[in-house]
Amino acid sequence: MDIADTATFDRIYREHRRTVFHAALRITKDATQADDVTHDVFVRLWRRPDRFDASRGELASYLRLMARSRALDLWRERQAAGRAQDRLTAVVERAEPVGAAEPMAAAIAEDRAETVRRALGELPVAQREAVVLAYWGGLTAEEISSRVDVPLGTVKSRIRLGLSKLRTAVEGVLPEPEFA
Repeated sequence: MDIADTATFDRIYREHRRTVFHAALRITKDATQADDVTHDVFVRLWRRPDRFDASRGELASYLRLMARSRALDLWRERQAAGRAQDRLTAVVERAEPVGAAEPMAAAIAEDRAETVRRALGELPVAQREAVVLAYWGGLTAEEISSRVDVPLGTVKSRIRLGLSKLRTAVEGVLPEPEFA
């Protein structure tokens, strides 16, 4: 069977797309993600048909296994993102509110905090987590590295990139602080 042949590939797609979709849906519990997994499985098959070895089993089993593997990857990514969000929430909840003696200063401080929160929300989850843990959580890069089980260099890069993006996002939005 020549999978690289367009007609053969089309037949394979029509025959197996439903079972691949359902294999992914059982894990992701999300039709959109199951669709993405199905698409990814068939794109991988099209690009690398030599990876399928008929002597090791049936094509249907191979495709379901690929779908299951990719769906589990997505599920794990979602779980990791959820844990990261939980850690961020815990750190932010511990942050002390900014106090000010006069209402105008309090309003300006709250406006600045909202601008920073909005900019933080636009960062990728990994960079946001690193920045929040470093600056609001008071953790060192080494502590963050061991806490989130990521290499130290990666943590430092995430902090640097996150701060750079924050700086760009708030530049011109936040007034320069006045010093007396």
